[in-house]
Amino acid sequence: MKFKTLTLVAALSAALAPAAQAQVSDGVVRIGVLTDLSGVYSDLAGKGAIIATQMAIDDFIAKEKPAFKVEMVSADHQNKGDIAANKAREWFERGGVDAVSELVTTSVALAVQKIAKDKNRIALISGAASTRITNEDCNDVTVHWTYDTYAVANGTAKAVVSQGGKKWFFLTADYAFGHSLEKDASAVVKANGGEVVGSVRHPFPGGDFSSFLLKAQSSGAQIIGLANAGGDTINSIKQAAEFGITPKQQLAGLLMFISDVHSLGLKATQSMYLTEGFYWNLNDDTRAWSKRFFDQHKRMPTMVQAGQYSSTMHYLKAVKALGSDDTAKVMAQMKKTPVNDFFAKNGTIRADGRMVHDMYLLQVKKPAESTTPWDYYNVRATIPAAEAFQPLAASTCPLLAK
Repeated sequence: MKFKTLTLVAALSAALAPAAQAQVSDGVVRIGVLTDLSGVYSDLAGKGAIIATQMAIDDFIAKEKPAFKVEMVSADHQNKGDIAANKAREWFERGGVDAVSELVTTSVALAVQKIAKDKNRIALISGAASTRITNEDCNDVTVHWTYDTYAVANGTAKAVVSQGGKKWFFLTADYAFGHSLEKDASAVVKANGGEVVGSVRHPFPGGDFSSFLLKAQSSGAQIIGLANAGGDTINSIKQAAEFGITPKQQLAGLLMFISDVHSLGLKATQSMYLTEGFYWNLNDDTRAWSKRFFDQHKRMPTMVQAGQYSSTMHYLKAVKALGSDDTAKVMAQMKKTPVNDFFAKNGTIRADGRMVHDMYLLQVKKPAESTTPWDYYNVRATIPAAEAFQPLAASTCPLLAK
């Protein structure tokens, strides 16, 4: 009798396994990585984001042994919303892609999340920054994973003002991301007793920042807030030094990455504050994962690349838990499951699609303080998740309408 019972259980398990696999469309989960492979954001995202995605896929297959296959496709969106939207549509309609990810550049993310909604597929955003993604442009198929303009402005601008940097002028990338970062940083400056004496907007991507920097110089501001990122930030800092603007006026890199500090060097960036959602040298878990990443990429990961791994793994675990890649079911599973990995502890995905987690206020070390390669930051504060991101009560996301 016992033998018959075991045989029946085995037979039922064998019958159910194909059924579970059948709920994954065509038996394959495909993840599309749309990133900047050739432009100003290629260092902070780019090839490193693709490597991080493949690491997540390989680790998931090795540890979880899913009944379905997992594949990745990738493309260069060239920081252009129309190119990104067309590629995402092609992937969804003819490429069997279930989730599109990374999406550095706000204009790209805003365009692609609309296509994802139209095609009922998932968008996992790691690189783009604007809070519009989870405010007026939010939808129920998008998760904003790594950081946003509110979080980085809340950390860096508050710290600089508290150190006496009260009078600000903004040098802003002239598109949705830069506008959002300037808006959020200005609010923090004013809320903490500072003032904004002006701003100027530069083309994206930029090259010659001389005229914009001279306007900042003539403003008399103590702090020039750089509401840009990647190559634009690097060039702004270099040219400010060339024109003798620094150290007479202090620069505040409102969105800086470890790749920027590495490119510029500690001499040029020492003592600058910045806010990130990840630092490779934070603890044993971050160091262990980052060493594996470094072995493949020969560079330490940015928060975008680390967030890319984290979001990919969380998505794949949700699919496996359900035995389905159904968009609504997977989104519900992701939102009800806490994020606990090397990137985030007790992270949660809110109803507006914002993944909230601790952020870190960092200060760039002086050259003499750095003892090993890529040892660039002093951790000045941990900003708890509840304080780091815009309160849900302040969100304008239509999903929250009563």
